Amino acid sequence: MGFTTWSYGPNLQDVNDTYSFIGGNADIYAEHIDNNIPWNAWINDLALPSEFTNEMIGRANRKISEKSLLLSVSLLNSNRDELASDFDNTIPAYDNLDDTHIREAYFKHISYLLDAFAPDYLVIAIEVNELRLRSPEKWDSYTNLIFDVKTRIKQSYPDLKISESISLHNLYEPEVSDPQTYIGDIMDHVNQNDFVAISFYPFLKNLSSKTEFQEALDFLHSQAVPPIAFVETAHIAENLVIPNLNVSIDGNENEQNVYLETLLEHADTQTYEFIIWWVHRDYDALWETFPAEVKDLGQLWRDTGLLDENGMERAAFSVWQNNHGK
Repeated sequence: MGFTTWSYGPNLQDVNDTYSFIGGNADIYAEHIDNNIPWNAWINDLALPSEFTNEMIGRANRKISEKSLLLSVSLLNSNRDELASDFDNTIPAYDNLDDTHIREAYFKHISYLLDAFAPDYLVIAIEVNELRLRSPEKWDSYTNLIFDVKTRIKQSYPDLKISESISLHNLYEPEVSDPQTYIGDIMDHVNQNDFVAISFYPFLKNLSSKTEFQEALDFLHSQAVPPIAFVETAHIAENLVIPNLNVSIDGNENEQNVYLETLLEHADTQTYEFIIWWVHRDYDALWETFPAEVKDLGQLWRDTGLLDENGMERAAFSVWQNNHGK
């Protein structure tokens, strides 16, 4: 059981407090790298951007001793329909995702991060089923790309457990014309991994009751072959209203608590590998510093902490404490 290192605030002390909280309330944690990739540097053997290296070195230097580490890395942009952009917001030219220069660059990227973090688990690409949903013409070349990179990484790190994450809220009861083919394509692919890595935010599927949570988890159990790990998950503890995104979802502390209880019950009976809760504390203070163009998106997960924005414990935190270390 653990958390990502996503800070609740913009200041150095907020970051320090986040790592300290994880140290006292988790046995695993996640470094979640879901932003730019220095494609130009990797492709052309140039110096890496200092913006990239400073962040990675800063995170790596904070590695928490005696805790397992999950490293999650996104190949894709936030909409999961294209490659993540470079630090100048460009995307490398390619004919297909499995073009040699893309494969080589991503292999270098993953290798650099593995050398920096030395994790116990690797999610080598994040929420990949959404690429199949939003850019289905790229799916086959994606699978070729990731197979090549995974194979070579395994040769260098034979004991490293590797997976690609999928979003359960976009796999369960999917809004596609042929759901069985879509589900089959995704599960045939991810069942070849060392573990099935799940991203799940039930509120994004308008799930709010114990029965609904259980039905989604039962669906997952019916599909997954390797061990299951929830590599990022959370549920809102307050109402979520974002007019610009036409989002209005009711949420409350009790509903969050029921989701966590249900998830932990299934973690026990289904022997999940681990669970990563997205944030330990609501990040209102950090969100206030977001650029206007990402504020709406950033609000989606803002109020999912086990502590509220003032650091006050929610009911779900007691459930967490009672189960942590079992």
